[in-house]
Amino acid sequence: MSALLRSPAKAPQNMRLATVDVIIPVHNEERDLAASVLRLEAFLANTFPYEYRVVIADNASTDSTLEIARRLAARHQRVFAVHLDAKGRGRALRQIWLASQADVVAYMDVDLSTDLKALLPLVAPLVSGHSDVAIGSRLTRGSRVVRGPKREFISRSYNLILKASLGASFSDAQCGFKAMRREVADQLLPLVEDNNWFFDTEMLVLAERSGLRIHEVPVDWTDDPNSTVDIVATATEDLMGVWRLLRGFATHRIPLDRVRAELSRDTVPATVPGVPMGMLNQMLRFAVVGAASTLAYFVIYLMLRGFGAQTANLAALLITAVLNTAANRRFTFGISGSTGVLKHQIGGLVAFGLALGLTSGSLWLLASYFPGAGPSAEVVVLIFANAAATLMRFLALRLLMHHKP
Repeated sequence: MSALLRSPAKAPQNMRLATVDVIIPVHNEERDLAASVLRLEAFLANTFPYEYRVVIADNASTDSTLEIARRLAARHQRVFAVHLDAKGRGRALRQIWLASQADVVAYMDVDLSTDLKALLPLVAPLVSGHSDVAIGSRLTRGSRVVRGPKREFISRSYNLILKASLGASFSDAQCGFKAMRREVADQLLPLVEDNNWFFDTEMLVLAERSGLRIHEVPVDWTDDPNSTVDIVATATEDLMGVWRLLRGFATHRIPLDRVRAELSRDTVPATVPGVPMGMLNQMLRFAVVGAASTLAYFVIYLMLRGFGAQTANLAALLITAVLNTAANRRFTFGISGSTGVLKHQIGGLVAFGLALGLTSGSLWLLASYFPGAGPSAEVVVLIFANAAATLMRFLALRLLMHHKP
């Protein structure tokens, strides 16, 4: 009787075979490269269920990084070294991911700040076909992060800007721990223009708007105190990248429909968010436009400084005022077409006049009380004057365009 109740033995089912390329982009990392690669290779050899390769992507290093990478490749069968003549993390990832023949392509930063135990949860949904892109997130529930308050604030502020300006739903754009199915990479990466740090953000925004499924993995992450990333330069580059994407979506220059069709996502509702209606979201969008306008203002000001401070200030304000009003009509307040454009531009120029009075008055006061002050002092004074003018401009445009929260 017991024999009749005994369940038949089941043959063990092996996980579907898959190949994964893990890329480590490096530039002048001679100090950490060998230890990190050996640690990663040992972890993969002992715990990873898929076939794998570790590819060291040297980005025009000027130290002994390439020599160390080649030595590691010669001694370890699954480690490979690739040299690129031009610097740029995004450029390296695009080139190597597009050349890969693996089922899944991934990358991680050389400092291995992310706990390697998150690698399998990152890759598995891609192998199964459940998801198209996978990212490690330091900002989602379940993650454990050790880093200073400055980097924490910058990271959260940046992702808040992405949500407000581009409607991004992913939580962490810049964590150096991502993966993608190769056939998705083949279609998506040629559209990604950035070659540096904004590459990750641009790739994720395009993926989301192409109807691709993005899987987020909470990670344990420890900040590298020796990181050489220039935060100010990277933030400036990121804001310019956000502006470029906004412009590309508005003009339909980015061919997402083709990508959706080629990846059979044309039946999936497009993730193209509407303009947020609340005051806070409008202010965040206005801040993105304002940051781009302020950057343009200072570039124009410094270029024209030879004609005198007042002349340079007038020209820079006038040019950026027209562009700023046009951008805010479309991206901050959701107004398209030509209806009301003249009224809005006139209102913007009135706000420009007030800003001109505020900034010119600030320069006059500086010259009157501190006649020996140079261009650097002028820039500091103008930063505060422009901040006040920006707040005044937002309230004026919001009232003028009658966009109720």
